Amino acid sequence: MKIVIPGGTGQVGTILDRALTAEGHDVVLLTRSPRGGRQVHWDGRTLGDWAERIDGSDVVVNLAGRSVSCRYTPPNLEAMMRSRVDSTRVVGEAIARATRPPAVWLQMSTATIYAHRFDAANDEHDGLIGGDERGVPGYWAYSIEIARTWEAAQEQAATPRTRKLALRSAMVMSPDRGGVFDVLSRLARLGLGGPVAGGRQYVSWIHEHDFVRAVRFLIDRDDLAGAVNLAAPEPLPHREFMRELRSAWRMPVGLPATRWMAEVGAFAMRSDTELLLKSRRVTPGRLTDAGFTFHHPRWQAAAVDLTARRRRA
Repeated sequence: MKIVIPGGTGQVGTILDRALTAEGHDVVLLTRSPRGGRQVHWDGRTLGDWAERIDGSDVVVNLAGRSVSCRYTPPNLEAMMRSRVDSTRVVGEAIARATRPPAVWLQMSTATIYAHRFDAANDEHDGLIGGDERGVPGYWAYSIEIARTWEAAQEQAATPRTRKLALRSAMVMSPDRGGVFDVLSRLARLGLGGPVAGGRQYVSWIHEHDFVRAVRFLIDRDDLAGAVNLAAPEPLPHREFMRELRSAWRMPVGLPATRWMAEVGAFAMRSDTELLLKSRRVTPGRLTDAGFTFHHPRWQAAAVDLTARRRRA
């Protein structure tokens, strides 16, 4: 297949590119800073020569958007919104104008769209969309608004010949440097990987191999469209999540952190505590219903696999 991946040079794009290229697919990456023959320049906002790569392609997987690993200041939140909505809109325009549009457009979204909750899991059927939870910082609602507006940009695109899927993805875990597993592992190995603010909040995640397998599955299943959760079927509380990660790294100690300590740490890392404190209890209802099976459904075994691969690397 010919597969075009806007925003394909980030962590998730690197994972997909590596796997799909190894299978022999013709993968083209759209990026602001192209390097090499398979990378094509785009600005993520306006139509250009890059749109010719979409015309005649089989699949588009749009991963573009400003990283969420930053301080959630008003300018950064606005940049997150603009980068996601603008890139989705312009990809839709390119598909709409194509003489031979792709059969399927997979659009990155986020599991963050669901409510902060502890009582039950959120799937696509019964899950609660967030934004009006009590007892959480007000700016968390803007993350939900970003996700809803992001998905709406794809829904509103006039692409009748192209099947559309919104990938409500949890954190993708891979041993690559700079990814979320790398950051969490560094904390664990330093003895700082204890529970944060009590550790009751749920963590949703997906192993990189299952992420790639799910993408392939959704490409092949032409009966599936709309929002799909990409998350392992067993999210677990942060306390247990970090305990299993420490165990995989053979680190017996994990110092706990209070909420204010997390605030200080997030400030030092130029990140935001929402990434740590929001309870993301998300399960893959539609994938499971469609017959998809996970190779890494449980975090304990996934963490062991990822740490072993990281050690070898």
